[in-house]
Amino acid sequence: MPKQNELIDKAEDVADLVLRHSKHVLPHAARFCLISTFLEDGIRMWTQWNEQRDYMNASWGCGYVLASLFVLTNLTGQLAGCVMVLSRQKVPIACGILFGIIALQTVAYSILWDVKFLMRNLALAGGVLLLLAENKAEGKSLFAGLPSTGENNPKQYMQLSGRILLVLMFLTLLRLEISMLQILINVIGTALIVLIAIGYKTKLSALVLVIWLTGLNVYFNAWWNIPDYRPMRDFLKYDFFQTLSVIGGLLLVVAYGPGGVSMDEHKKKW
Repeated sequence: MPKQNELIDKAEDVADLVLRHSKHVLPHAARFCLISTFLEDGIRMWTQWNEQRDYMNASWGCGYVLASLFVLTNLTGQLAGCVMVLSRQKVPIACGILFGIIALQTVAYSILWDVKFLMRNLALAGGVLLLLAENKAEGKSLFAGLPSTGENNPKQYMQLSGRILLVLMFLTLLRLEISMLQILINVIGTALIVLIAIGYKTKLSALVLVIWLTGLNVYFNAWWNIPDYRPMRDFLKYDFFQTLSVIGGLLLVVAYGPGGVSMDEHKKKW
């Protein structure tokens, strides 16, 4: 145990060193990664307008007008939300728009009935929730002129909810295969998501999971290796950018910590 604790302490020191040298860049990189799936999907709506419209019309029998309205809503909503987030303008409104897009797509693409994609959409919503929490002013006053102690701060519960939703992404990557490598991936991954969910050694755990997810994402979702004419390219591209958005949410956890509702925060009071 002493050696294990010493190893963890050294890992935390390395993580702190990395964070100190990247503190001015990390939040911007996190926000860009987080909105990447919305940006890519918004551009896709433009470049594949006819295909998206025809798909919605065939799936719902709603007619070309409503199908076109769906594509237009996705295109303008996602691109406008991305621009607002990156420019740091009206971020709460931007997050509301992105939440609406997630809800709309969940219903329109029948994601409600697909557990894997539903969990990924919830993880994406968790990333947007963390983005909203990051924008929320610290220590808002409960009464005019009186400082808040931070207790029952809505931001803390938004960070907790965001963390819990984020880890759903990794659950979709767990596989029930009898092999030493897959068992190792499952055990390490599960340990990391539990630590992030409860907020213990959070920055280190989130940083390790960022590296872990990035490796898995590049390996399993290498859409650039698939020819343009194959439908699998679009599926892998969608998965790649959705996972990248969750990585962005985890980077926000790395940059700003788990918030007040976490074991890390309570340890400070011991």
